[in-house]
Amino acid sequence: MFCVSSNRLDVGIRTPAIFLFVSQPEHSSLKPQASPINLSPFPSLLNREGLHSLKMSRHVPINYYPYGSFNHVEFVSFSDANDEVNNDVVSVDSILPDDLLERILACLPMASLFRAGCVCKRWHDTVTSKRFLWNFSSNVLSQKPWYFMFTCTDEPYGYAYDPTLRKWYSIELPSFVTSNWFIASSFGLVCFMNNDSRSELHVYNPITKSRRSLIEPPGIKFSDYSALAISADKVSHSYNISIVKSKQVPENFYQWDLSIHMYNSDAMMWVTLLAEVLNGWRAGDESVICGSFLYFMLYSTGGGIPDCRHGLIKYNLSTRSSHELLMRNFIPAPCSLTCGRLMNLKEKLVMVGGIGKQDRSDIIKGIGIWVLNGTEWQEIARMPHKYFQGFGEFDDVFASSGTDDLIYIQSYGAPALLLFDMNSKVWKWSQKCPVTKRFPLQLFTGFCFEPRLEISP
Repeated sequence: MFCVSSNRLDVGIRTPAIFLFVSQPEHSSLKPQASPINLSPFPSLLNREGLHSLKMSRHVPINYYPYGSFNHVEFVSFSDANDEVNNDVVSVDSILPDDLLERILACLPMASLFRAGCVCKRWHDTVTSKRFLWNFSSNVLSQKPWYFMFTCTDEPYGYAYDPTLRKWYSIELPSFVTSNWFIASSFGLVCFMNNDSRSELHVYNPITKSRRSLIEPPGIKFSDYSALAISADKVSHSYNISIVKSKQVPENFYQWDLSIHMYNSDAMMWVTLLAEVLNGWRAGDESVICGSFLYFMLYSTGGGIPDCRHGLIKYNLSTRSSHELLMRNFIPAPCSLTCGRLMNLKEKLVMVGGIGKQDRSDIIKGIGIWVLNGTEWQEIARMPHKYFQGFGEFDDVFASSGTDDLIYIQSYGAPALLLFDMNSKVWKWSQKCPVTKRFPLQLFTGFCFEPRLEISP
């Protein structure tokens, strides 16, 4: 009989153990024994070349060891104190067929799977095979999205939070990425766009570290505002990337040029979908793709609807009309907001917004969560005051992102991270992040992504 279990090492990491029980004849004096394989932590993500950035605990760095140099694997037998050593314990590798080994390893959490690939060459080849990656993907439907938090503003280092095991893992992004880049994610892929010229784009899988650089998008090269979004297909693994660019018309504060550009990974090219001049409104840096619609935030520049500073545009990507007037699809914000963060949760548009005071709409008094049903906003929850106070000094703008059923909220002024589960309607703090505040004006930010093995750019 085989079973998959877990042990906890001194470093506080949940590690997989496979127990093999060998039945004895009824007349035998020996009792069934259990022989666990305790797997040591290992680094980066199923890559023989030796990616060196992952740490599987808060404080213990992990390096990649080539085949033949693993010296951390321990084989420990458990037996009763009065029993003799059981010589009938059988090596798992000697009898497990490949398909059964794959089924057992596919039951492991993502972090434990990384370590399993370091046991031996056979296990490494198993967990890196295309067949296993597809089978594993079908068994991780309950895998919750992770949240990556930058350690500082000018380096590509940070920690990713796993809400299932409630642990932080050190992950290094590509060397050119910093926290001020535009970032969007979908189904395991993360898209980065530089903040200077906004012409350099890369699509990246933070787990497998596969990456693709994209050609420069069309339109205004130095726009005043840009909103980035990505949508990956879960079956074909193709993806679309949209950029909404907004630039002020020279010497006219009320008029803004707006354009929408779309990249398709199959065609490997950009297409300009729409170009229009808006009066009294401009786009910002918030957008998301839900199904066949692109949503992006609008911000009042004056002369618009009284007491309405924020709104939403719903653009149909299936028709891609270049003659459609955007303001016909304008949806006002649910209340007076200090800021709004858009996200796709199971193909539903969700907004997390800072609620402004009645007499001072630019001062935040709380945080709400809404779902868009058609053209109407439905309030789902408001952050309890004790959690709002738990952030300390909370600015009128903040970071928030999510996917599936999980929403992350983070203040720019502190590394505290709050989670909200859309199913259970439960608020919960994450484990304390290893990131520390090194100077008073240090800013903290991050992004949510799904840890996936089977998709690459």
